[in-house]
Amino acid sequence: MQPIYDYHMHTPLCGHAVGWPDEYAQAALDAGLEEIGFSDHAPFVHMVDPGVTMGMSQLPDYYAMIEKTQQRFKNDLRIKMALEADFIPGYEDKTQAIIDDYDYDYIIGSVHFIKDWGFDDPDQRERWDQEDVNQVYSDYYELLRRSAKSGLFDIIGHCDLVKKFGHRATIDLTGEIKQTAQVFKETGVAIEINTAGWRKPCEEQYPAENCLKIYAATGIPLTFGSDAHTPEDVGADFKQAYALAKSAGFTEYVSFSKRNIDRVIRL
Repeated sequence: MQPIYDYHMHTPLCGHAVGWPDEYAQAALDAGLEEIGFSDHAPFVHMVDPGVTMGMSQLPDYYAMIEKTQQRFKNDLRIKMALEADFIPGYEDKTQAIIDDYDYDYIIGSVHFIKDWGFDDPDQRERWDQEDVNQVYSDYYELLRRSAKSGLFDIIGHCDLVKKFGHRATIDLTGEIKQTAQVFKETGVAIEINTAGWRKPCEEQYPAENCLKIYAATGIPLTFGSDAHTPEDVGADFKQAYALAKSAGFTEYVSFSKRNIDRVIRL
């Protein structure tokens, strides 16, 4: 068995993905999926980096691209319109303005920055050598909780991305994870099993299995995403992710429409 949808994929507009939406949609059909969601990187609200996110002027192009693909595949595949937006403290109003620009089906909230440091950016990887890894993890989980409390997001993306390059905390993070799970529960956000981690130096899905067990026990809704930046990665490792979700204690996962959970699917 595998999930019937993939809710995390990108387009060339973000500057670091290849392949057009029609190609991703066809790849989804070829993989046996019934539904996909495009969640390309929303424009940064604190800086401009065309190699990482769309620019504000590109949002209409994004809508048009996805709407065209929705129309082309309307008889074969459900296609949702979404965004992956960064949580940047102090810029919540600007992020909300971007989200309000379109009637999205869901918004993935992601933490890629700790203050001014893009900790998952390969070009900034050397800074890890200067940081206290345990403090980085603590700061990261605090930002995850703040992102959920912001009310901006429906799904928290790759919620242990901080391990991307293989740096691991040497302290017990169970308390941090349980506290984060409780905030997720109180704020009603879902999490995703993001299979891109298997394709990164950490060689592990996001989040780790111990995190998934805590989130399952807390009753956090679950989604699935490949974080595909190329059509070949659509639905990547989904059978493995499905089995992992069950072993972690999840019994169901959810789909979204117009910023609300619209279906609950048994595992």
